[in-house]
Amino acid sequence: MSIQSLYEIYKQYPSIQTDTRKLKSGDLFFALKGENFNGNTFAQKAIESGAAYAVIDEKEYEIPGKTILADNVLNSLQQLAKYHREQFNIPFIAITGSNGKTTTKELIRAVLSSSFKTYTTEGNFNNHIGIPLTILKIKTDAEIAVIEMGANHQKEIEGYCKYTLPTHGLITNAGKAHLEGFGGPEGVKKGKGELFDYLRTSKGTAFIMNDYDYLREMSKGIPTVITYGTQNAQTCGIVKKSEPFLEVAIENFSEKPIKTNLVGDYNLPNVLAAVCIGRYFKIEESKIKTAIENYTPANSRSQLIEKGSNKIILDAYNANPSSMKLAIENFAKLNAANKVLVLGAMAELGTESLNEHNAIIDLIKKFNWKNVVLVGGDFLKTHHPFIQLKSSADAKEWLKEQAFTDSYLLVKGSRSMQMEKVLD
Repeated sequence: MSIQSLYEIYKQYPSIQTDTRKLKSGDLFFALKGENFNGNTFAQKAIESGAAYAVIDEKEYEIPGKTILADNVLNSLQQLAKYHREQFNIPFIAITGSNGKTTTKELIRAVLSSSFKTYTTEGNFNNHIGIPLTILKIKTDAEIAVIEMGANHQKEIEGYCKYTLPTHGLITNAGKAHLEGFGGPEGVKKGKGELFDYLRTSKGTAFIMNDYDYLREMSKGIPTVITYGTQNAQTCGIVKKSEPFLEVAIENFSEKPIKTNLVGDYNLPNVLAAVCIGRYFKIEESKIKTAIENYTPANSRSQLIEKGSNKIILDAYNANPSSMKLAIENFAKLNAANKVLVLGAMAELGTESLNEHNAIIDLIKKFNWKNVVLVGGDFLKTHHPFIQLKSSADAKEWLKEQAFTDSYLLVKGSRSMQMEKVLD
């Protein structure tokens, strides 16, 4: 079946599902394959559960009149998303980067939604399956779309651009993340830079943090570059306060400083990006300020949680050497007694992993802490004077035993460590 014909069916049944457990009557079921599953085997169950059609790529699972046979289900999903994308003549803003892309995306969504019908990536649904599904959720009333792109190897962002067709793009930063897949720090820049490569070819617009010289270099040749930063940028701002919530003063801004619900001055670039894009799309500055101030982080990202007399910064959605360093330095600056670090190991760092974990330990040693707990992964292979535990479950038990009062805790680690469970 051609993509055009599949698109006609999609217009009749615009809700797509890849998991039969979440399927609703009238959905289109795409039978994707993974390392440990074959979606084709669930086609019958999908139809019995009310799916209008099941898109499959193995003939033996055909159900007359109820299945659509494709050469490759994933390719069909992505090509369908591309065809749907091509029906829109609106800004599509793509966001990638090593750190802060989800928070930046959420802040931008909040600002744009104050004035435009905005569709955006849900949560961090930002991979080869999540991006096409996000695009296919965009309805005809859309005025702007914001698409988050995650990546851990070369050519991944390039692939996403082929069906997202972004008109605008933003790289939050290119730090030490997924070093194993990208092949080192320069590989990270090259991989993230595939977004700017696309914008350069398609004559798009890039938003860049002008403080980062590498982003200035990476964006060369893009016809329109809009800057934000702490100085020498079209939108300039500085940290006014960060005890504990970040307050940002914007230069030439008609409003008072923006009082966010974000913990950590490392969120300054994320806020500036949202202000910059709001201004670019001519949103009233009062609306920009209100939108950012009303945004409350969730999902273990820069959250401040109070339990009894204790305050906890939960920043455990993910971690890499760049974000870990910023979080520790920010925590060290807080004017508080009884500070406790509970840090999970960092993943996907390849041959540099042990060195990067040792570098974090060296950083920790520069400050005074009430306690330091290092959990799992390559932290177990390092030598240090701190408390060492195997898992977040062990850390949870340790924390219970301490019965802390009037303390400040930072909980952070890679997704695989599930450090949020420490607080269960």
